[in-house]
Amino acid sequence: MAGKPILHYFDGRGRMENIRWLLAAAGVEFEEKFMKTREDLEKLRKDGSLMFQQVPMVEIDGMKLVQTRAILNYIAAKYNLYGKDIKERALIDMYSEGMADLNEMVLVYPYLPSSDKGGRLTQIKEKSRNRYFPAFEKVLKSHGQDYLVGNRLSKADVLLTELLYNVEELDSTVLANFPLLKALRTRVSNLPTVKKFLQPGSQRKPLENEESVEAVKKIFS
Repeated sequence: MAGKPILHYFDGRGRMENIRWLLAAAGVEFEEKFMKTREDLEKLRKDGSLMFQQVPMVEIDGMKLVQTRAILNYIAAKYNLYGKDIKERALIDMYSEGMADLNEMVLVYPYLPSSDKGGRLTQIKEKSRNRYFPAFEKVLKSHGQDYLVGNRLSKADVLLTELLYNVEELDSTVLANFPLLKALRTRVSNLPTVKKFLQPGSQRKPLENEESVEAVKKIFS
């Protein structure tokens, strides 16, 4: 029997948090090996574990996978979170890629200089309310089903739920005009595997603060 996946990253959200959410939603237990120093990162690079010299890296099924979206797609396919056919997969990918654009803005926000944060926060709020969230609300309204694609949980639902939580941390009223997105978040959050992940003490990571940002910068500087 294969061991648990091992996630190699720093002790924070970054680009690994999508992967943590998807594994958790699939009910998959995983281990984490945190990089704490520049030397830890260099060790992974020197032993050939990082194909492109970058993290995140996940050890799973005898492979050392890098590139976040490739890792997410493998997990989604392995745990039946990737639709029933190629058309559903295309929709799931399209929705996930759209989320990735907004997620990128949210992901880097804690690492920006203070002078740049105000402008970025305004951009996040505007794009959430006027571009991305209306698009997903429209999808849910168009078919009246519980989930984005095929009326069953997929990678897209999990990643959207994570994104809704993360944007709401920055803009508490962002979902006021999106009742179907609020309902989706509640639905996904109440799944036993996700509910467990949302509890205190889980492997879900908190929003970065100044101290954690400085620790990460030391690893990659």
